Amino acid sequence: MNGMELSKAYYEAFGERMLREEFGQLLPLIAAGLTGSGSECFGYDDAVSQDHDFEPGFCIFLPGEDKVDRRSAFLLERSYAKLPKEFLGFKRSLVQPVGGARRGVIRMADFFAEKTGSPDGALTLTQWLTVPEQGLAEATNGVLFFDGSGEMTAIREKLKTWPEDVRRKKLAGWLLMMAQSGQYNYRRCLNHGESGAAMLAAGEFVRAAIHVLLLMDGKYMPYYKWAFRALRSGGEKRAAQAARLEEVLRGGTGEEEALDREIEMADLCQEVAEELQDRGWTEASCCDLEQHAYSVADHIADGDIRNMHI
Repeated sequence: MNGMELSKAYYEAFGERMLREEFGQLLPLIAAGLTGSGSECFGYDDAVSQDHDFEPGFCIFLPGEDKVDRRSAFLLERSYAKLPKEFLGFKRSLVQPVGGARRGVIRMADFFAEKTGSPDGALTLTQWLTVPEQGLAEATNGVLFFDGSGEMTAIREKLKTWPEDVRRKKLAGWLLMMAQSGQYNYRRCLNHGESGAAMLAAGEFVRAAIHVLLLMDGKYMPYYKWAFRALRSGGEKRAAQAARLEEVLRGGTGEEEALDREIEMADLCQEVAEELQDRGWTEASCCDLEQHAYSVADHIADGDIRNMHI
């Protein structure tokens, strides 16, 4: 049983009845589900994940105090705290995980402000560029088991996908990073005898490549340790590319290994260039991702975003 299944089973066994019987008047105003921080909210958890912050529980999301006052919120918190401390062999922790409360009663505005900087999901194009992708991923992951007013769902829908100009601007930037790290600096570092710097360049290439591939699929980059999981979830092609990117990170810096890594990075750059061309996002016809980066940026409609430094 993964964390989402555990959370939903716990909600259906205890939470749903508690809300219906004790807070029926609030049902049209609140939402309940599991979303936010933690691998279980992405569906990435496994047996290893159960060593910390793995417990039965769910989130109860409230609108502002003008709709649900502080006393009602306190009573909800107290009732949630009284729910069974053990379920299906798993115990609820009395200690909050690092980063604060992930379960229980949470104001919608507080949740979205923490993840995106906006209490209602309203972001300007410039703000979209500065919000960490991890926050956007955590604001839109998981499942809502219930949403009485639809407010929580509506905000999540606003945040679910990039505005197209923002996506292209970020894509251009990460393409340039792929070019700089993999097509240029990796070999130069080796030629300088800087094998450690070369491996850092390879790591930067992998990070940039994952960003590029997720952006092309319209997905957000989650917390770094789940980056490969997110990429592999994009289908057979992305899973194969993820495996090859993992290979770039393996091995030493002997001449043969270095050449194999360089060839692998070049092949991945070729694939990215071809996919950009197939999607009609670039007019460049070469394999130099720097040229593709500028071409992608040239097609941004908003002048202010287009003219920002790539």
